[in-house]
Amino acid sequence: MSKVKVSAGACGFTVVIKAEKNDKNKLKLKIASPCEMIKNLAKELDEVSGDNVFLRINDSEIYKIASKHIKHPACPVPAAILKAIEVEMGFALPKDVTMTIEK
Repeated sequence: MSKVKVSAGACGFTVVIKAEKNDKNKLKLKIASPCEMIKNLAKELDEVSGDNVFLRINDSEIYKIASKHIKHPACPVPAAILKAIEVEMGFALPKDVTMTIEK
């Protein structure tokens, strides 16, 4: 199982994404968050294909479903879901991603 924890930013929400490979190219996702938009996203994203990491953003099942539920296009959660899938499928190393924002 691979796990990604996201501190989403100004909204103050923390999201925990767990991805577990359950057959050749399918993964079971568990997404926990106090955010209602992410909770609704999680209901639709219980099982996904590992192929999502090879698609363009507008072809990705993750981003298509996220666009139905998440009102904020800068939300980092869809990218974090893809990172969890990449690591669980063995396509990427478990390496942290950082955004530093200054004004």
